[in-house]
Amino acid sequence: MSSLKPLLTLFFAAASITMAPAQDAASATASRPQSAPASHFVSDGEADARANALLNKMTLEEKIDMLGGVDGFFTHGNARLGIPRLKMTDGPLGVRNFGPSTVYAAGIALAATFDPKLAEQVGTQIGRDARAKGSNFQLGPGVDIYRAPMNGRNFEYFGEDPYLAGKIVAGWINGLQSQGVIATVKHYMGNNSEYDRHNTDSEIDPRTMHEIYLPAFEAAVREGHTGAVMNSYNLVNGEHATQNKYINVDVLKGEWKFDGLVMSDWDATYDAVAAANGGLDLEMPSGRFMNRENLIPAIRSGKVSQATIDDKVRRILRTAIRFGMFDRDQQDITVPRWNEEGREVARQGAREGIVLLKNDGNLLPLDKAAIKTIAVIGPDAYPAVAAGGGSARVQGFHEVSFLEGVSNALGTKAKVLYDPGIPGDEDIALGSGFTTAAENGKDGLHLQRWTNGEWTGAPAAESDGPPGVAPSSGSWPPPPPTTYRWTGYYIPKTSGLYRWYTKAGGSDSYTLWIDDQKVLEQGRHEGQVPQSKDMQLEAGHKYKIRFDYRQQPSWLASGVLLGVLPQDKWVNQAALEMAKLADAVVLCVGYDAQSESEGSDRSFALPPNQNELIQRIAAVNKNTIVVVTSGGNVDMQSWINNVPGLFEAWYPGEEGGNAFAELLFGNVNPSGKLPATFEKRWQDNPAHDSYYPNDSAHGPTAVKYTEGIFVGYRGYEKNHTQPQFPFGYGLSYTTFKIGSVSVTPTNVAAGQDVTVSFDVTNTGQRPGAEVAQLYVGQQGASVPRPAKELKGFSRVELQPGQTQRVTLTLTPRNRSYWDVNSKDWKQEPGQFTVYVGHSSADIDQQVTFTVGR
Repeated sequence: MSSLKPLLTLFFAAASITMAPAQDAASATASRPQSAPASHFVSDGEADARANALLNKMTLEEKIDMLGGVDGFFTHGNARLGIPRLKMTDGPLGVRNFGPSTVYAAGIALAATFDPKLAEQVGTQIGRDARAKGSNFQLGPGVDIYRAPMNGRNFEYFGEDPYLAGKIVAGWINGLQSQGVIATVKHYMGNNSEYDRHNTDSEIDPRTMHEIYLPAFEAAVREGHTGAVMNSYNLVNGEHATQNKYINVDVLKGEWKFDGLVMSDWDATYDAVAAANGGLDLEMPSGRFMNRENLIPAIRSGKVSQATIDDKVRRILRTAIRFGMFDRDQQDITVPRWNEEGREVARQGAREGIVLLKNDGNLLPLDKAAIKTIAVIGPDAYPAVAAGGGSARVQGFHEVSFLEGVSNALGTKAKVLYDPGIPGDEDIALGSGFTTAAENGKDGLHLQRWTNGEWTGAPAAESDGPPGVAPSSGSWPPPPPTTYRWTGYYIPKTSGLYRWYTKAGGSDSYTLWIDDQKVLEQGRHEGQVPQSKDMQLEAGHKYKIRFDYRQQPSWLASGVLLGVLPQDKWVNQAALEMAKLADAVVLCVGYDAQSESEGSDRSFALPPNQNELIQRIAAVNKNTIVVVTSGGNVDMQSWINNVPGLFEAWYPGEEGGNAFAELLFGNVNPSGKLPATFEKRWQDNPAHDSYYPNDSAHGPTAVKYTEGIFVGYRGYEKNHTQPQFPFGYGLSYTTFKIGSVSVTPTNVAAGQDVTVSFDVTNTGQRPGAEVAQLYVGQQGASVPRPAKELKGFSRVELQPGQTQRVTLTLTPRNRSYWDVNSKDWKQEPGQFTVYVGHSSADIDQQVTFTVGR
């Protein structure tokens, strides 16, 4: 038997391979502008002519070859016709592939800025980074709606509100494409969970689809003029997105007049003929289905038309020509890959995106002069956690941690103490003390490995050692399934409460038995967050261990770890002693690229041991400031009332540590606002009862969007449920007041715009920025409508005492709902209320207007 060398530590290196209603009435109805967008380096007419000329010279075989990718991240070229192969790079947080790059604040953090101009700057810098690497397509941005906090990819997206998401995505795309790089908005559509994403069927009614889940994609097309759209893995109302004629042909290419290309997510194509007829233009990363073998017979039999194939090739060629990719070298060697401008934009994204959620007794900002000793504690304090995992994880040249940021800010004027607060994976593995046999066994457990996907037959390899296994390399195509079994004993030296700890990749599964009793289990697709179980153990008892682990085929790297420690070892004593000595504690908790990533959802609860860490640190230092790194809300109920300071940092990018320190010490005034409602309990969420499907043994599993249009703050208001923090909420070190609102006209014709004006005043003592938010609600509508919906906002920078007048426009589309009978937007006559305030729950002013027939 060949030997295995299990690792002590587990390392997940993720190797991945609607329109928000416009404020301009014209943009709400026009499918494309009269003049070509700035991103078009070649006019539409010339691009069409050149694409058709090439198309006429291509053989059928050459055309079909163009419909599938090659070498992981490239399209097929054609040397005979001078067609270049086009290079693609992930993703929404920066240029992930082909070496290090700038890491920008995550999409959810960018949405928290409520700053479309900053989103455009981020897009511009990502475009520059892409040109420095010679990339033609940037596989981003992501705009799937935040439906529940556990979605493993929420951190990539722009929150729960389609209007906000639409404005951010339009700015991002315009910036990126101005640099000659094609944006690829994703994942179209209904990809609002990572749980079993290839098989779940998002059942969304037409009104909900058009009002909540389509608008951000529509904004990407109509306002951002995106060059490409990426289909998602899941099914939508019974058809996989890559072969869903309704969303791809009827809506995207028909209703919105999208003339770019539709590509699949990697390995998201399932049927050649259905995909060809269902609107997919480019299958990635290869033509596994859309190839000569499948499509030529389909064309000859009439199942797929020649015109359908030509349209796909024309879209690919026309888009590349339009962006100038036939006329220049895509790699611009004059653009620095170490991008100082990009680094500053990344820092600004973190500055504006980090949200101050709690500041009891005005503890913050901390006074540098009063700080003699500060403790920076927690698993996310160091190293930097710039991004979540999967295809969005960018490796920066240098990523600044919270520890480094605080230390940079204080210099030598104060002591900065550090401890991770809880044991790391290596500490857990080293401290476990397993033995392969009850008497005279070797250290560790006995490991058997099978390559048949089961635990039967002769194992392919056996060895003894610590119960951990190295991650797969994340190769493409995915490796075959592998199963592992560890057996042996655990013999505690002392009696007491012990905590068992297990950690595995989100698509992997495992079961832990102790004395033949099932203790911990992770089913496939159920999450990457570690699990734990407390048990009373007796000294000297020989506890029998069996740990079965199945490593699923995946291009996402994965691995597993098992450990056990006495309960008093799960919070580091050194951290508690440091907290007692410090004038203040910055306690950094949350997730990372291992525990929050694509491919699976995470838990609502923080990873094991972190709640206990917060409770124990807060008990010994009354000036504890918690900083959460996550893509969305977490369960705070066990500690929220015991900490005076709380920041939501999201995934703040490579400059997150420096930006956070600026906010902590008051060099910058916090201005971030929540782009998603933070519930007190997961049960309070409007999607709670239908977020996960009822698993079935065969076929796709239905996810019924039973909350309909009442997702996020719309649902909390409808259900009269008080959240922990409402949508749009965020504290500042100064105060703001919104003056009386004027609406012109107050009696509006059906097709007429409404102008809303109001003053915003900084009534405090510090300069700062406020996001004034405009919501609209209709009284007495014939269909259920939300009490209020975000339809405008303005980020206003003000000095103390300064007032600025803000004017926003409400179009007929802003006041309409999707009518399922006419299959169009409908505005009913009647009374509407405009609400202007600081969040969805904090309204300063309101005024009504009437829409006539």
